[in-house]
Amino acid sequence: MQLQFVYSNRDFVTDVHWSSRSSFGMTLMAEGFDGIIQVGWNERMERGLFRYHLGDLQTRNLPGQCGYVAQLNIQRGTERRKPQEILSIQQEFNAKQFNFNKINPDEIIFEMIKDTEGSQEGEQLQQACRMVVLVNVSPLEFGHCLFVPDPSLCLPQVLTKFATKTGIESVLLSSNPGFRVGFNSLGAFASVNHLHLHGYYLDHELKIESRPVTLLVPEKGFYRLLDFPGGFLFYADSECVDKVAKSICQVTDFLVMRNIAHNLFFTRGCPPCDSIQTEEDRLSRKGVRIAIWPRVSSFGTKEESAFNVALCELAGHLPFKNKKDYELSTEKDVIDIIQRYLLSDTEFNMLEQQLTVHLGS
Repeated sequence: MQLQFVYSNRDFVTDVHWSSRSSFGMTLMAEGFDGIIQVGWNERMERGLFRYHLGDLQTRNLPGQCGYVAQLNIQRGTERRKPQEILSIQQEFNAKQFNFNKINPDEIIFEMIKDTEGSQEGEQLQQACRMVVLVNVSPLEFGHCLFVPDPSLCLPQVLTKFATKTGIESVLLSSNPGFRVGFNSLGAFASVNHLHLHGYYLDHELKIESRPVTLLVPEKGFYRLLDFPGGFLFYADSECVDKVAKSICQVTDFLVMRNIAHNLFFTRGCPPCDSIQTEEDRLSRKGVRIAIWPRVSSFGTKEESAFNVALCELAGHLPFKNKKDYELSTEKDVIDIIQRYLLSDTEFNMLEQQLTVHLGS
């Protein structure tokens, strides 16, 4: 019998904030959502179920406006499973290739099940309410796990409302502002074509948590990120998760239909506004920011030598694959690499106009 974590909206944590120092301090949390992930993850690390042992990673903050957090993780670059060959953003699931039905069952930490009794969302979740959480055996940081909606459904790597909603809820269930969730589409460095999201802890504040935005579609809470790299943003508190998840999927479905690769990053963050008024507002993390970056598709197995440009890199977290690049790279070097994977200004502005009309209709 698989360990189950049953939760409801009452379990969401709203009193979350960074301390005034630069990092949260990765204190193990023995209770609730964080406890079940951290204890299960550590047990499996001790049992040798991972491809390598992950200790404390060398970390440095790159000087500059972007606030990049660089980490040296050589083994993830050398020991991880070879990514599948991806030829299309709409590529169908292939049972002959590696998928999460083929993993060692001991890699599964628990199943997330939402208790919707007495709520309006109960009937909507009846058909797809099982989220399996397993360790990522090639971890990029502490607690790195994968969220896989019912693996037996054999869904391809295309976001669904259920996966999006559970991603937001996972961040709301954590009392640690450093817990993040992310998604790579096919063509955006997803390595397995079987629907999954990533979750992990990063003990450092990122600029994406408080970056300025401009409002595009008020009724949908759809924003444009103003700083590099260009992307879009939604914000969800504990009262509007379902509505925001639906709007996010309107955007990602639009991108999939037009074969535009994309990365998403879910993190605690400030409510979107033109400016943060006080230090208390800047440190408050009551809700979840969801960033969406449309980008140039990357097909084939060619990779950057320093780091791949996927969900965490676009958010400002840089797991470097070699010591030289880790030690010598500047903010400009990082921007130059990331820029190669972004849409041109003309393409992005046209997409912004199309999405604004699409969400406003």
